[in-house]
Amino acid sequence: MKQMFYVFLWARSGMEQALVDYEDAVLALVGEHSGKVVHRARTDGAAGRPLEIQLFEWASAEAMDGFMADPRLTILSRQR
Repeated sequence: MKQMFYVFLWARSGMEQALVDYEDAVLALVGEHSGKVVHRARTDGAAGRPLEIQLFEWASAEAMDGFMADPRLTILSRQR
């Protein structure tokens, strides 16, 4: 059964571009795990709003779990 979920991302002050760059790299892996980025929206991040909102669709919960367990995410998180 397909799975859909939103992700809301806040950046630390002065780290907005670093968050965007990290997400660019992470989102490039989604398709390898039977996932799809349905929508990616960016705000100004002001007044407590998230900097980025993402909507994902996965072929199954197992596909999403496979993405979350991808060892490349750990490597990328160290660069974050």
